[in-house]
Amino acid sequence: MTFTDGFDNPLTPDSGSGAGTSTLERTETATQEDTKLSDNSDSERYAHYVSREKMEQSRLTGKPVVALCGKVWIPTRNPDGYPVCPECKKIYAQMMG
Repeated sequence: MTFTDGFDNPLTPDSGSGAGTSTLERTETATQEDTKLSDNSDSERYAHYVSREKMEQSRLTGKPVVALCGKVWIPTRNPDGYPVCPECKKIYAQMMG
């Protein structure tokens, strides 16, 4: 006697118990904790340039943002009181002419 697990995978009964066993395979889903964010300790001392739109979106969704310098992080603190990232400042100046 052969059973299926609903995914067209045959299951064979154990001897004596009548119950079948199988291995279910699941696809892994990356979560926010699994995502490697920027861990450059120098960049933690600076305020970075990010568009207002992206910042607002991050506040609503909790998703990370990407600064002009490439730093990826989830904003959780007020940038006031921190100096502006020199790399962001340089890139911004180039963009503005």
